[in-house]
Amino acid sequence: MKATGIVRRIDDLGRIVVPKEIRRTLRIREGDPLEIFTSREGEIMLKKYSPVGELGEFARSYAQALAQTTEALVCITDREYVIAAAGTGKKEVEGEQLSEEMEEMIEKRSTVVKTGEEQACSITKKTMSTLPKGIVLSSILCNGDCQGAVILADNSGQKETLGLLKALSATAANFLGKNMEQ
Repeated sequence: MKATGIVRRIDDLGRIVVPKEIRRTLRIREGDPLEIFTSREGEIMLKKYSPVGELGEFARSYAQALAQTTEALVCITDREYVIAAAGTGKKEVEGEQLSEEMEEMIEKRSTVVKTGEEQACSITKKTMSTLPKGIVLSSILCNGDCQGAVILADNSGQKETLGLLKALSATAANFLGKNMEQ
């Protein structure tokens, strides 16, 4: 842990304000869930909570099944990171932070299709060795909140393939969102 030198008092309702500088640095937004941890030494640690991250092995298995069916790169993400990936290019993206463009697409709370070399974009902030010819992203919604996305990246560039990927991505995102609600 790193000391910040910032000291805050707890108010009469038991609340503490996380300073704006720390929220900005850690990309914590209003309404973001935080998980609370304690230690025997009396420490309290706050960590951003990712409901999609809780899916863990289930998300990996689901991504593998989709990748086998579609032959596309499949990524299951929370709002900031790739939680699970399968298919060609998996090692480049798994565990990496999403690009700003992907984060903006997630916030649209729908299914977005990007095609063509002029619109090619990287899934993560780390530049990919080969940019996909088509990307389909469907936001995962749970209890009305956007929790992440299912991203299918295709290298064929065929419109028929992207139509199928759009349907599969939307179905997967809907299924994962319903699964998290339970």
